[in-house]
Amino acid sequence: MNSPVFTGSGVALITPMQEDGSVNYKKLGELIEFQISNSTDALIICGTTGESKTLENEEHENVIKYSVEAASGRVPVIAGTGSNDTAYSVKLSKYAEKAGADALLLVTPYYNKATQKGLIKHFSAIASAAGLPCILYNVPSRTGMNIETDTYQKLSEIENIVAVKEASGNISQIAQIAQSCDLSIYSGNDDQIVPIMSLGGIGVISVLANILPRETHAICRYMLDGEFQRAREMQLKYLNFINALFCEVNPIPVKTALNLMGMNVGPLRLPLCEMNEQNLQTLKLRMSELELI
Repeated sequence: MNSPVFTGSGVALITPMQEDGSVNYKKLGELIEFQISNSTDALIICGTTGESKTLENEEHENVIKYSVEAASGRVPVIAGTGSNDTAYSVKLSKYAEKAGADALLLVTPYYNKATQKGLIKHFSAIASAAGLPCILYNVPSRTGMNIETDTYQKLSEIENIVAVKEASGNISQIAQIAQSCDLSIYSGNDDQIVPIMSLGGIGVISVLANILPRETHAICRYMLDGEFQRAREMQLKYLNFINALFCEVNPIPVKTALNLMGMNVGPLRLPLCEMNEQNLQTLKLRMSELELI
């Protein structure tokens, strides 16, 4: 198997905004320092949680460049460069490589989708254009399509396609990937860190880590060290809070939570908007239970 991009907890970092909706780079730098000082093992920039699809191209590039410079080699920086337009994803991936990113996160095409044959052509084109390690991102709930196990097998034959972020929620499929594919597996769901790592996964790309980076790292560390009971206890301890973080479309609750904690990460970009009152009260309750507010 190829060397992993990282093991442990990688944070799917939010993109902080000014009140006028522009990117708040000063706050982004503060968040990166917060993450690194609290044991996060990797930074995932401009993914779903980072509102990448409402970042203009120049903003997307600037956020990647700024994050690479701010991390300064202390932890890997993985740039979200996936798109439903193969040519655009190739262009952005080449930029990320030039900017010094350590790896790419490539979501399956959304809206126009693709056949499994089309997926192979899509990911192959990106991987061949940029020499960085590629992490495939399977999230059918957002994209409307699934990467099938046979497709993973074919894609794993490409040298720099090295891992997958699995957010399908399908434990049976994840077991099949672990059994038959030469790919590192990262949990894409915070409520499945322990189950996926028990099947051989090597970490998580996490929304929870925006709020609890040290604790998310610890769950992964316990699993990697064979301390399964301690990992299970932590997974269950934070389960209600994890559910609250996904009671509305990500990243609405996690960005709201950071603001409730006084982190001042700013507003969301439309079409994402503020939480409804009932869900907000649930989020506040779960945060209060953990003494986060």
